[in-house]
Amino acid sequence: MSSMENITNSSKSKKKILVVDDSALMRRVMCDIINSDERFQVVEQAFDGEAAYALLKQNQYDGVVLDVNMPKINGIQLLRILQKDKIRVRVMMASTDTREGASVTMEALELGAIDFVEKPANIVYLKGDVFKKKFLDILNAVVTSRQTNIALTPVIPRQKQEEHTQKLVNIVKKSAPTVSGQKLVALACSTGGPKALQSVVPRLPKELAAPVVIVQHMPKGFTQSLAERLDALSPVKVKEAAEGDVLENGTVYIAMGGKHLNIVTKAGKATITYTDEPPREGVKPCANYMYESLKTSNYAQIVCVVLTGMGADGTKGIVNLETAKKIHVIAQDEATSTVYGMPKAIAAAGLVNQMVPLDDVAQEIIMNVGVK
Repeated sequence: MSSMENITNSSKSKKKILVVDDSALMRRVMCDIINSDERFQVVEQAFDGEAAYALLKQNQYDGVVLDVNMPKINGIQLLRILQKDKIRVRVMMASTDTREGASVTMEALELGAIDFVEKPANIVYLKGDVFKKKFLDILNAVVTSRQTNIALTPVIPRQKQEEHTQKLVNIVKKSAPTVSGQKLVALACSTGGPKALQSVVPRLPKELAAPVVIVQHMPKGFTQSLAERLDALSPVKVKEAAEGDVLENGTVYIAMGGKHLNIVTKAGKATITYTDEPPREGVKPCANYMYESLKTSNYAQIVCVVLTGMGADGTKGIVNLETAKKIHVIAQDEATSTVYGMPKAIAAAGLVNQMVPLDDVAQEIIMNVGVK
Protein backbone atom coordinates (compact mmCIF):
# COMPACT_ATOMS: atom_id res chain seq x y z
CA MET A 1 0.00 0.00 0.00
CA SER A 2 1.40 3.42 -0.95
CA SER A 3 1.96 6.18 1.60
CA MET A 4 -0.71 8.25 -0.19
CA GLU A 5 -3.25 5.44 0.30
CA ASN A 6 -2.28 5.27 3.99
CA ILE A 7 -3.00 8.99 4.39
CA THR A 8 -6.34 8.67 2.58
CA ASN A 9 -7.43 5.70 4.73
CA SER A 10 -6.34 7.50 7.88
CA SER A 11 -8.40 10.58 7.06
CA LYS A 12 -11.39 8.38 6.19
CA SER A 13 -11.38 6.87 9.68
CA LYS A 14 -11.35 10.26 11.38
CA LYS A 15 -14.63 11.79 12.50
CA LYS A 16 -15.56 14.68 10.19
CA ILE A 17 -16.26 17.92 12.07
CA LEU A 18 -17.90 21.18 10.98
CA VAL A 19 -16.89 24.24 13.06
CA VAL A 20 -19.34 27.18 13.09
CA ASP A 21 -18.27 30.43 14.77
CA ASP A 22 -18.21 34.06 13.66
CA SER A 23 -14.90 34.70 15.48
CA ALA A 24 -11.87 33.89 13.31
CA LEU A 25 -9.77 33.49 16.47
CA MET A 26 -12.22 31.01 18.05
CA ARG A 27 -12.46 29.04 14.81
CA ARG A 28 -8.69 28.80 14.60
CA VAL A 29 -8.27 27.75 18.24
CA MET A 30 -11.05 25.13 18.01
CA CYS A 31 -9.78 23.79 14.68
CA ASP A 32 -6.25 23.48 16.10
CA ILE A 33 -7.58 21.56 19.11
CA ILE A 34 -9.75 19.25 17.00
CA ASN A 35 -7.07 18.56 14.39
CA SER A 36 -4.49 17.82 17.11
CA ASP A 37 -6.44 14.67 17.98
CA GLU A 38 -6.13 11.71 15.62
CA ARG A 39 -9.81 10.83 16.13
CA PHE A 40 -11.10 14.01 14.46
CA GLN A 41 -10.64 16.21 11.44
CA VAL A 42 -12.18 19.61 10.69
CA VAL A 43 -13.43 19.29 7.12
CA GLU A 44 -15.43 22.54 6.89
CA GLN A 45 -15.75 25.89 8.65
CA ALA A 46 -18.60 28.40 8.60
CA PHE A 47 -18.66 31.96 9.95
CA ASP A 48 -22.44 32.24 10.41
CA GLY A 49 -25.57 30.10 10.66
CA GLU A 50 -26.61 30.77 7.07
CA ALA A 51 -23.35 29.38 5.70
CA ALA A 52 -23.59 26.44 8.12
CA TYR A 53 -27.15 25.64 6.99
CA ALA A 54 -26.06 25.58 3.34
CA LEU A 55 -23.30 23.10 4.22
CA LEU A 56 -25.55 20.92 6.38
CA LYS A 57 -28.15 20.63 3.61
CA GLN A 58 -25.50 19.31 1.24
CA ASN A 59 -23.13 17.28 3.42
CA GLN A 60 -23.03 14.90 6.36
CA TYR A 61 -20.74 15.44 9.33
CA ASP A 62 -20.03 13.29 12.37
CA GLY A 63 -20.22 16.33 14.62
CA VAL A 64 -20.87 20.08 14.56
CA VAL A 65 -19.30 22.57 16.96
CA LEU A 66 -21.75 25.47 17.01
CA ASP A 67 -21.46 29.00 18.40
CA VAL A 68 -24.60 30.71 19.72
CA ASN A 69 -24.15 34.38 18.85
CA MET A 70 -23.68 34.82 15.09
CA PRO A 71 -24.96 37.15 12.35
CA LYS A 72 -27.73 36.27 9.87
CA ILE A 73 -28.82 33.01 11.55
CA ASN A 74 -27.70 32.43 15.15
CA GLY A 75 -27.11 29.05 16.78
CA ILE A 76 -30.61 28.73 18.26
CA GLN A 77 -32.31 29.67 14.98
CA LEU A 78 -30.15 27.15 13.13
CA LEU A 79 -31.10 24.35 15.56
CA ARG A 80 -34.79 25.18 15.03
CA ILE A 81 -34.40 25.11 11.23
CA LEU A 82 -32.55 21.78 11.37
CA GLN A 83 -35.34 20.25 13.46
CA LYS A 84 -38.02 21.60 11.13
CA ASP A 85 -36.18 20.27 8.06
CA LYS A 86 -35.44 16.96 9.82
CA ILE A 87 -31.69 17.31 9.18
CA ARG A 88 -29.97 14.96 11.63
CA VAL A 89 -26.83 16.29 13.29
CA ARG A 90 -24.84 15.77 16.48
CA VAL A 91 -24.19 19.21 17.91
CA MET A 92 -21.82 20.47 20.58
CA MET A 93 -22.49 24.07 21.58
CA ALA A 94 -19.73 26.56 22.37
CA SER A 95 -21.29 28.66 25.14
CA THR A 96 -20.47 31.66 27.29
CA ASP A 97 -20.94 31.60 31.06
CA THR A 98 -22.96 34.81 31.22
CA ARG A 99 -26.48 34.68 32.66
CA GLU A 100 -27.93 35.08 29.18
CA GLY A 101 -25.43 32.59 27.75
CA ALA A 102 -26.45 29.93 30.29
CA SER A 103 -30.15 30.42 29.54
CA VAL A 104 -29.55 30.19 25.78
CA THR A 105 -27.48 27.03 26.32
CA MET A 106 -30.46 25.39 28.08
CA GLU A 107 -32.60 26.27 25.07
CA ALA A 108 -29.99 24.79 22.71
CA LEU A 109 -29.99 21.52 24.68
CA GLU A 110 -33.80 21.41 24.45
CA LEU A 111 -33.49 21.89 20.68
CA GLY A 112 -31.27 18.82 20.34
CA ALA A 113 -27.70 19.93 21.05
CA ILE A 114 -26.10 16.98 22.87
CA ASP A 115 -23.69 18.87 25.12
CA PHE A 116 -21.76 22.12 25.39
CA VAL A 117 -18.32 23.45 26.23
CA GLU A 118 -17.93 26.68 28.13
CA LYS A 119 -15.82 29.16 26.15
CA PRO A 120 -13.40 30.82 28.56
CA ALA A 121 -12.94 34.58 28.28
CA ASN A 122 -9.22 34.20 28.93
CA ILE A 123 -7.30 33.37 25.73
CA VAL A 124 -4.47 31.83 27.78
CA TYR A 125 -6.87 29.29 29.36
CA LEU A 126 -8.45 28.74 25.95
CA LYS A 127 -5.10 27.49 24.64
CA GLY A 128 -4.26 25.47 27.78
CA ASP A 129 -4.28 21.70 28.29
CA VAL A 130 -7.22 21.70 30.73
CA PHE A 131 -9.60 23.31 28.23
CA LYS A 132 -8.22 21.18 25.40
CA LYS A 133 -8.86 17.92 27.28
CA LYS A 134 -12.37 18.96 28.31
CA PHE A 135 -13.19 20.09 24.76
CA LEU A 136 -12.00 16.81 23.19
CA ASP A 137 -13.74 14.63 25.81
CA ILE A 138 -17.06 16.37 25.19
CA LEU A 139 -16.62 16.30 21.41
CA ASN A 140 -15.93 12.55 21.52
CA ALA A 141 -19.05 11.97 23.63
CA VAL A 142 -21.10 13.99 21.15
CA VAL A 143 -19.88 12.30 17.96
CA THR A 144 -20.21 8.79 19.43
CA SER A 145 -23.66 9.42 20.92
CA ARG A 146 -26.63 7.26 19.94
CA GLN A 147 -28.81 10.37 19.88
CA THR A 148 -29.06 13.23 17.39
CA ASN A 149 -31.00 16.50 17.39
CA ILE A 150 -34.09 14.64 16.13
CA ALA A 151 -35.84 12.68 18.92
CA LEU A 152 -36.19 8.95 18.24
CA THR A 153 -39.58 8.85 19.97
CA PRO A 154 -42.33 11.49 19.87
CA VAL A 155 -42.44 13.92 22.78
CA ILE A 156 -45.35 13.19 25.11
CA PRO A 157 -47.59 16.27 25.51
CA ARG A 158 -47.51 17.86 28.96
CA GLN A 159 -51.21 17.20 29.61
CA LYS A 160 -50.76 13.48 28.88
CA GLN A 161 -47.73 13.38 31.21
CA GLU A 162 -49.74 15.00 34.01
CA GLU A 163 -52.67 12.60 33.49
CA HIS A 164 -50.32 9.60 33.67
CA THR A 165 -48.63 10.94 36.81
CA GLN A 166 -52.00 11.50 38.51
CA LYS A 167 -53.06 7.93 37.75
CA LEU A 168 -49.83 6.68 39.32
CA VAL A 169 -50.35 8.89 42.38
CA ASN A 170 -53.84 7.43 42.86
CA ILE A 171 -52.53 3.87 42.56
CA VAL A 172 -49.62 4.46 44.96
CA LYS A 173 -51.89 6.14 47.55
CA LYS A 174 -53.89 2.92 47.80
CA SER A 175 -50.88 0.67 48.31
CA ALA A 176 -48.83 0.37 51.50
CA PRO A 177 -45.17 1.46 51.38
CA THR A 178 -42.66 -1.38 51.23
CA VAL A 179 -40.13 0.41 53.45
CA SER A 180 -41.13 2.48 56.45
CA GLY A 181 -39.19 5.60 57.37
CA GLN A 182 -37.85 8.51 55.39
CA LYS A 183 -36.68 8.08 51.81
CA LEU A 184 -34.54 10.15 49.47
CA VAL A 185 -33.96 10.13 45.72
CA ALA A 186 -30.33 10.81 44.72
CA LEU A 187 -29.83 11.18 40.97
CA ALA A 188 -26.66 11.51 38.88
CA CYS A 189 -26.30 12.43 35.19
CA SER A 190 -23.90 14.05 32.75
CA THR A 191 -23.87 14.25 28.93
CA GLY A 192 -27.48 14.32 27.71
CA GLY A 193 -28.65 14.90 31.28
CA PRO A 194 -30.39 18.29 30.94
CA LYS A 195 -32.67 16.91 28.20
CA ALA A 196 -33.14 13.61 30.04
CA LEU A 197 -34.16 15.45 33.21
CA GLN A 198 -37.00 17.02 31.25
CA SER A 199 -38.40 13.51 30.82
CA VAL A 200 -38.10 12.77 34.54
CA VAL A 201 -38.56 15.82 36.79
CA PRO A 202 -41.78 17.22 35.21
CA ARG A 203 -43.39 13.80 35.71
CA LEU A 204 -42.84 13.81 39.47
CA PRO A 205 -45.86 14.84 41.57
CA LYS A 206 -45.70 17.57 44.21
CA GLU A 207 -46.98 14.91 46.68
CA LEU A 208 -43.78 12.86 46.23
CA ALA A 209 -42.87 11.44 49.66
CA ALA A 210 -39.16 12.21 49.32
CA PRO A 211 -36.77 15.00 48.40
CA VAL A 212 -34.81 14.63 45.14
CA VAL A 213 -31.16 15.67 44.95
CA ILE A 214 -29.53 15.85 41.51
CA VAL A 215 -25.88 16.07 40.52
CA GLN A 216 -25.69 17.09 36.85
CA HIS A 217 -22.17 17.75 35.59
CA MET A 218 -22.20 21.43 34.65
CA PRO A 219 -20.03 24.49 35.18
CA LYS A 220 -20.91 27.25 37.63
CA GLY A 221 -23.65 29.55 36.32
CA PHE A 222 -25.42 26.94 34.19
CA THR A 223 -27.09 24.94 36.99
CA GLN A 224 -29.28 27.86 38.04
CA SER A 225 -30.67 28.17 34.50
CA LEU A 226 -31.28 24.41 34.44
CA ALA A 227 -33.16 24.58 37.76
CA GLU A 228 -35.27 27.53 36.60
CA ARG A 229 -36.20 25.78 33.37
CA LEU A 230 -37.19 22.54 35.13
CA ASP A 231 -39.12 24.47 37.78
CA ALA A 232 -41.20 26.15 35.06
CA LEU A 233 -42.05 22.74 33.56
CA SER A 234 -42.75 20.80 36.76
CA PRO A 235 -45.42 20.41 39.47
CA VAL A 236 -42.62 19.80 41.99
CA LYS A 237 -40.54 22.74 43.17
CA VAL A 238 -37.08 22.76 41.56
CA LYS A 239 -34.21 24.92 42.79
CA GLU A 240 -30.45 25.19 42.65
CA ALA A 241 -29.41 23.80 46.03
CA ALA A 242 -28.10 26.52 48.35
CA GLU A 243 -25.74 26.12 51.30
CA GLY A 244 -27.83 25.28 54.38
CA ASP A 245 -30.97 24.16 52.51
CA VAL A 246 -32.95 21.67 54.63
CA LEU A 247 -34.29 18.89 52.39
CA GLU A 248 -38.08 18.78 52.03
CA ASN A 249 -40.31 16.19 50.38
CA GLY A 250 -41.63 17.12 46.95
CA THR A 251 -38.70 19.44 46.23
CA VAL A 252 -35.90 18.87 43.73
CA TYR A 253 -32.44 20.23 44.55
CA ILE A 254 -29.85 20.61 41.77
CA ALA A 255 -26.20 20.73 42.82
CA MET A 256 -24.48 24.02 42.10
CA GLY A 257 -21.89 23.87 39.33
CA GLY A 258 -18.26 24.22 40.41
CA LYS A 259 -18.68 22.79 43.95
CA HIS A 260 -19.21 19.36 45.49
CA LEU A 261 -22.61 18.79 47.13
CA ASN A 262 -22.85 16.84 50.39
CA ILE A 263 -25.84 16.02 52.59
CA VAL A 264 -25.14 16.26 56.32
CA THR A 265 -27.37 15.94 59.39
CA LYS A 266 -27.72 19.17 61.37
CA ALA A 267 -30.08 19.37 64.34
CA GLY A 268 -31.57 16.07 63.14
CA LYS A 269 -32.34 17.42 59.64
CA ALA A 270 -30.79 16.55 56.28
CA THR A 271 -29.00 19.69 55.14
CA ILE A 272 -27.10 20.70 51.99
CA THR A 273 -23.48 21.72 52.40
CA TYR A 274 -20.82 22.37 49.77
CA THR A 275 -17.12 21.55 49.75
CA ASP A 276 -14.38 22.78 47.46
CA GLU A 277 -12.10 19.79 46.89
CA PRO A 278 -10.52 19.45 43.41
CA PRO A 279 -12.55 17.75 40.66
CA ARG A 280 -13.08 14.01 41.16
CA GLU A 281 -13.70 11.68 38.22
CA GLY A 282 -12.73 14.82 36.28
CA VAL A 283 -15.92 16.63 37.36
CA LYS A 284 -17.14 19.17 39.89
CA PRO A 285 -19.77 18.58 41.20
CA CYS A 286 -19.09 14.85 41.54
CA ALA A 287 -21.98 12.52 42.40
CA ASN A 288 -19.70 10.19 44.37
CA TYR A 289 -19.45 12.83 47.12
CA MET A 290 -23.24 13.12 47.30
CA TYR A 291 -23.74 9.36 47.61
CA GLU A 292 -20.96 8.88 50.16
CA SER A 293 -22.24 11.73 52.34
CA LEU A 294 -25.57 9.88 52.65
CA LYS A 295 -23.96 6.97 54.54
CA THR A 296 -24.47 8.80 57.85
CA SER A 297 -27.89 10.26 57.01
CA ASN A 298 -31.16 9.43 58.77
CA TYR A 299 -32.81 8.11 55.60
CA ALA A 300 -34.20 4.58 55.81
CA GLN A 301 -33.90 4.01 52.06
CA ILE A 302 -32.15 5.85 49.26
CA VAL A 303 -33.32 5.46 45.68
CA CYS A 304 -30.23 5.98 43.54
CA VAL A 305 -30.93 6.96 39.93
CA VAL A 306 -28.19 6.98 37.27
CA LEU A 307 -28.99 8.55 33.92
CA THR A 308 -27.07 9.18 30.70
CA GLY A 309 -23.50 10.42 30.90
CA MET A 310 -19.91 9.69 29.98
CA GLY A 311 -17.54 8.22 32.53
CA ALA A 312 -18.42 6.33 35.70
CA ASP A 313 -19.30 9.01 38.26
CA GLY A 314 -21.76 7.70 40.84
CA THR A 315 -20.61 4.07 40.81
CA LYS A 316 -17.98 4.27 43.59
CA GLY A 317 -20.29 6.43 45.70
CA ILE A 318 -23.20 4.00 45.38
CA VAL A 319 -20.93 1.02 46.10
CA ASN A 320 -19.83 2.78 49.31
CA LEU A 321 -23.37 3.82 50.22
CA GLU A 322 -24.64 0.27 49.86
CA THR A 323 -22.40 -0.84 52.75
CA ALA A 324 -24.34 1.39 55.17
CA LYS A 325 -27.84 1.90 53.75
CA LYS A 326 -30.75 0.14 52.11
CA ILE A 327 -30.62 1.31 48.50
CA HIS A 328 -32.64 0.75 45.34
CA VAL A 329 -30.81 1.53 42.09
CA ILE A 330 -32.60 2.60 38.90
CA ALA A 331 -30.45 3.03 35.77
CA GLN A 332 -31.37 4.34 32.34
CA ASP A 333 -31.12 1.73 29.60
CA GLU A 334 -28.65 1.85 26.74
CA ALA A 335 -31.21 2.41 23.99
CA THR A 336 -32.43 5.72 25.44
CA SER A 337 -29.10 6.99 26.84
CA THR A 338 -27.38 9.77 24.93
CA VAL A 339 -24.10 8.34 26.24
CA TYR A 340 -24.23 4.91 27.89
CA GLY A 341 -21.33 5.45 30.28
CA MET A 342 -22.54 6.12 33.82
CA PRO A 343 -25.50 3.69 33.65
CA LYS A 344 -23.24 1.02 32.16
CA ALA A 345 -20.69 1.47 34.96
CA ILE A 346 -23.24 1.00 37.77
CA ALA A 347 -24.74 -2.00 35.92
CA ALA A 348 -21.26 -3.56 35.68
CA ALA A 349 -20.95 -3.16 39.47
CA GLY A 350 -23.95 -5.50 39.83
CA LEU A 351 -26.03 -3.07 41.89
CA VAL A 352 -28.83 -2.17 39.47
CA ASN A 353 -32.31 -3.23 40.58
CA GLN A 354 -34.05 -1.82 37.50
CA MET A 355 -32.71 -0.90 34.06
CA VAL A 356 -35.47 1.08 32.37
CA PRO A 357 -36.09 3.37 29.37
CA LEU A 358 -35.92 7.09 30.15
CA ASP A 359 -39.70 7.53 29.88
CA ASP A 360 -40.21 5.01 32.72
CA VAL A 361 -37.74 6.51 35.21
CA ALA A 362 -40.19 8.91 36.89
CA GLN A 363 -42.78 6.16 37.23
CA GLU A 364 -40.30 3.88 38.98
CA ILE A 365 -39.23 6.68 41.33
CA ILE A 366 -42.86 7.27 42.31
CA MET A 367 -43.51 3.54 42.82
CA ASN A 368 -40.43 3.21 45.03
CA VAL A 369 -40.78 6.26 47.27
CA GLY A 370 -44.54 6.72 47.35
CA VAL A 371 -46.60 9.88 47.79
CA LYS A 372 -47.79 11.76 50.84
